[in-house]
Amino acid sequence: MVAPSSSSFYDPDSCPSENANKSHNSVTNQDLLYDWDETTKGLILSSFFWGYVVTHLPGGVLAEKFGGKYSLGLGILSTAVFTLITPWVIRSTNGNWKILVALRVIMGLGEGTTYPALNALLAKWVPLHERGKIGTLVYAGSQIGTIVSNSISGALINATRDWSSVFYVFGAAGVIWYILWQLLCYSEPESHPFISDDERTYLKKELENVSEEKRKIPWKDIFTSPPLLALVAAQIGHDWGFFTMVTDLPTYMSDVLKFNVKENGIWTSVPYMVMWLVSMGSGWLCDWLVSAGYMKITFARKFFTSIASVGPAIFIMAASYSGCDRYLTVAMFTVAMGFMGPFYCGMKVNALDLAPNYAGTLMAIVNGIGAFTGIIAPYLAGALTEDHTLKQWRTVFWITFAIFMATNIIYCLFGSGEEQDWNDPAKRKQQELDSKYGSIANKTSKPESSLENSTV
Repeated sequence: MVAPSSSSFYDPDSCPSENANKSHNSVTNQDLLYDWDETTKGLILSSFFWGYVVTHLPGGVLAEKFGGKYSLGLGILSTAVFTLITPWVIRSTNGNWKILVALRVIMGLGEGTTYPALNALLAKWVPLHERGKIGTLVYAGSQIGTIVSNSISGALINATRDWSSVFYVFGAAGVIWYILWQLLCYSEPESHPFISDDERTYLKKELENVSEEKRKIPWKDIFTSPPLLALVAAQIGHDWGFFTMVTDLPTYMSDVLKFNVKENGIWTSVPYMVMWLVSMGSGWLCDWLVSAGYMKITFARKFFTSIASVGPAIFIMAASYSGCDRYLTVAMFTVAMGFMGPFYCGMKVNALDLAPNYAGTLMAIVNGIGAFTGIIAPYLAGALTEDHTLKQWRTVFWITFAIFMATNIIYCLFGSGEEQDWNDPAKRKQQELDSKYGSIANKTSKPESSLENSTV
C-alpha cells in the first residue's frame, strides 16, 4: 500500500538493508504503491484519533443513559463498515491522502464510544474483588486483536499480493462480531434473560454502591478531583508509550531494522503476546493481594501502574541502544511491552474504584484526554524520523521515557483507589448523620452506665 521509503541520505547510524526492498515489491506488485513521506504517514496514522477523542464524552454519557450494549455495538459496526470501504476509497481517489485522512477521522468517531461503554458495562457486571482480573481480561482483549491482526496481515499480503485483503477480512469480522454481540449481550443483569435469579441477586448485593437510578453528573466534583486528575496523567503516560509502539513499531521494524513484510507481521506480534500473558497473571495477582489483605486497594493500583510505567520506559530505551542487532532489539521491545501488562489492573480499572455510578463518563474523560496522545505521538515520530536513522528514533524514545516517568510520579502522589464522596452524595450524607448521632448516643449512654455501676 505504501511505497518503501527511499532516501539518498546516508548515515553510519543507519542499519544496512538486506532484502527489504525485494520483499516490499513482491507482495504489492498488483497495485500502485503510494509514495507518502514520513510526515504524511504520521498524519494518516494519527487522524483516526481526531475523531476518536470527540465521541468519548458523548459515548460515556449515552452508555450510562441507554446502556453500554448499544453504544459499544454501534461503534464497532461503524468502524467495520468504513474499514470495508477503505480500499475502494484509496483506489478511486488514486491515493489521495487527504480523503483517507477524512475517512479515518470518521472511523475514529465510531470507535470513540467503545471504551466508555466497556467501563459502563463493567460497573454493572463486575464486583470489586474481581475488577483486577475481569477488567484485565476485557481490556487486554485489544492485545489479542493486535496479535492476530499483525500476524494475519503480513500473511494475507504475502499470500494474496494484495494489501486490500486485510481491510476486507477485518471489516467482515467486525460485522459478524456485531451480530453476535446484539444476540448475546446485555447492558445490566436486570435485563439479561439467561442468568439465574441467584446470579442476579448476588450481583445486586456485590454492586450495592452502583445505583440503578439515573443521576445528574457532578461535573464540578469530577474535574476538581485530585485522584481523577492523577488518573488522567497516568493515562496520558501510558497512551503515549502504547500508541508510539502500536503505530510506529511496524515502521521501526521495516525502515530501521529492515524486516520484510512477513517478518514484520510476525515479530511485531510477539511483544503483544507477552503483554497479554503478563496482564492476565498480574490481574489475578492484584485481586489476590487485595483480597488477602496484603495490599490496600490504593497501594495496589499505584504499585501495578508503576511497574507498567517504569519498566517499559527503561526497556524501550534499551531497545533504542541495541543498534542494528535486530533480534536483541525485538527482545528489548518485547520485555518493554511485557511490563505494560500490569497497566490494566493498575490504573485502567481505577475509574471503577473512584465512582462506579459514573464509570462511563469517567472513562470517557480519562481515555479521551489520553487519546490526544494518539494524535500527537505518531505525527511527532514521523516528523522526527524523516531519514529513518537510529539517532532520530532514539530521540522519539527519549521523549517517551520522560513522559512515562513524569506522569507516573503524578499518579503515585495523588492517585487513589477509594470510592469518592461524589459517587453517591446521599449515601455519604446518611453515613455522616449515622456517625454523628451514633456518637451522641454513645456519649449520653455513658453516664447511665456509670450510675448503674456506682449504685451496685
